Amino acid sequence: MDDKEIRSRIEELVEEEHRLRDGPEHTEAQRARLRQIEEDRDQLWDLIRQRDAKRQYGEDPDEAQPRPEPQVENYLQ
Repeated sequence: MDDKEIRSRIEELVEEEHRLRDGPEHTEAQRARLRQIEEDRDQLWDLIRQRDAKRQYGEDPDEAQPRPEPQVENYLQ
């Protein structure tokens, strides 16, 4: 995926998240989907940051790979 595709996917996830959060009720399935959306979105943002860092240091951004969800989720903010 290139940067444009990654950002487009992030936007899709954000839109889906808003639709789910704006709903009147939240089933267990919806709460699970919200958690998955958050994890997927975080992984994509991490991938964008990796690509930017590779570009900054003269490396090929296409070599960046999504990191495992547990690794991304445990970063300190």
